[in-house]
This record gives sequence, structure tokens and C-alpha cells, in this order.
Amino acid sequence: MSRWEELTGGTSGEDYAARFAALAGSGKDMHGEARLCAALVPAGARVLDAGCGTGRVMIRLAELGYDCVGVDRDASMLAVARRQAPELPWIQADLTTLDPAELQVGEGFDLVVAAGNIFPLLAAGTEAAAVGRLAATLRPGGLMVAGFGLDEAHLPVAPSITLSEYDAYCTAAHLTLMDRFATWDADPYGGGGYAVSVHRVERA
Repeated sequence: MSRWEELTGGTSGEDYAARFAALAGSGKDMHGEARLCAALVPAGARVLDAGCGTGRVMIRLAELGYDCVGVDRDASMLAVARRQAPELPWIQADLTTLDPAELQVGEGFDLVVAAGNIFPLLAAGTEAAAVGRLAATLRPGGLMVAGFGLDEAHLPVAPSITLSEYDAYCTAAHLTLMDRFATWDADPYGGGGYAVSVHRVERA
């Protein structure tokens, strides 16, 4: 069982969507992740939203002209995503066992985005597998951008993955670190409890 399932019981889709709707209603900017993705790859690029949840990031990217596929294990989250954007492809799958062939993406995605503390919320010991599976969906030269908390102040669970561990998993998957930011607004990273990392596939 993943840490996410332990935390939520796999039934949190409606509550999760309501919380973000309230934040948006209060005037909070909800599109930092999509803006950073749009700065990394041009409109029309193929994007995999890994751990897409209720679809907030992917729906915005689709509005900006990206060719998107969303994947999540939590059926309650996907139910919300499908209701909000039934025309988009939402796939229920486990990131740690994901088969790229399921995604029918041809030569691979240009970008994988993993927002929302995806890696710290996986089942213990499966982080490297998830990185490898996601890297395998990318075309040569494709990018993976992941943002997650590193301490208790930025996570709903105990910290479970360090940046050095994450970088090691990426290296094993033929991903090379290109940039690291403190926020999805691309503020410089100088340490701290949250990081957004951009890696590029170096395999042929």
C-alpha cells in the first residue's frame, strides 16, 4: 500500500478537489506547475501528468495546447478528473509498474510532470521503480520535472526521500539533472524543504 493510500484510504478525490477549488476562489494562483511546464516545452508537446490526481495541472496544460495523458492509481481522484474534463485521456495505473505501451504514445513523451508530492507518497521502496518507469515513457532528450517536499513542514507524511536519493534514482534511469528550483515559479533553490527538479533523458 502506498503512503497516499495509508493517508487517504483512496477515497479523497472530492475533498481534494474542494480544497483546491477553495484556494482558487480565494484568489490563490493555481497554475504555477503548468506555467513551468510551458516554459520547458512548446505548446503541442506531448505531456504525461504522472499522479495527475483530479487533473488540475493537466487540464490547464490542455487549455494551453498541450497533448496530455493523465495517470493516477486513485480511482476517486480520477473520477473527479473525468467529470471535469471527459474529453481528456485519464488512465488508472500504478506508477511503479506502469507499462509505457498502455499509454499509446508512439516515440515517447516530451515531458513528464510529477507534481503534488508524488514520490514521497509512493509505497516505501518503490521510488526507484517509479522513476525508471516514468523515464521509460520519455523520448530521447525528453524532460521530467518533479516537485516534492523534503521535510515535515512540506509533507503530509514523514519525509521519505532525499534529493540525493532522487538524483541517484534518476541517474540509474539515464536522467541528468538540468535545473533545480525552490518553487514552481522557478525561484532559485538554495536548500530548504521543497524542491522542483528538472532532469533530461540522455539515452539514445
